[in-house]
Amino acid sequence: MKGLFVDTAGWVACADGTDPAHERTTASRDHWLDEGGLLITTDYVVDETLTLLRFRLGLDAAEAWWRQVDGSSRLRWEFISLGRADKARSWLFRYKDKTFSFTDCTSFVVMRELKLQDVLTTDHHFTQAGFHTLPAC
Repeated sequence: MKGLFVDTAGWVACADGTDPAHERTTASRDHWLDEGGLLITTDYVVDETLTLLRFRLGLDAAEAWWRQVDGSSRLRWEFISLGRADKARSWLFRYKDKTFSFTDCTSFVVMRELKLQDVLTTDHHFTQAGFHTLPAC
């Protein structure tokens, strides 16, 4: 089964109907799932997503999103261990010309470990790190 990493920006664009990328992002996600693909995310991304949805759309919207993804058979969670966090810090401090967040770097580590190239996001940092974004940034 082919995996699609989902970043915070991808989750938020799908959840927020007013997001400029909402239609393109949901279409990309749905096409991936229709083709039998699996969504992959991390505990750090979920943390960011819940927080951003709460402040952007309200607590009810964050809870609705959580109910939708929690326990989904089409979503695989990856957790950031100490080893992954160490590798992410290397990413963060190595690229002084980039404005990667630490969570971005943890995602890059997981994507490299799992040999994933595709990511659902509107965040251009993933393109800078060499990944293919859906929809295209």
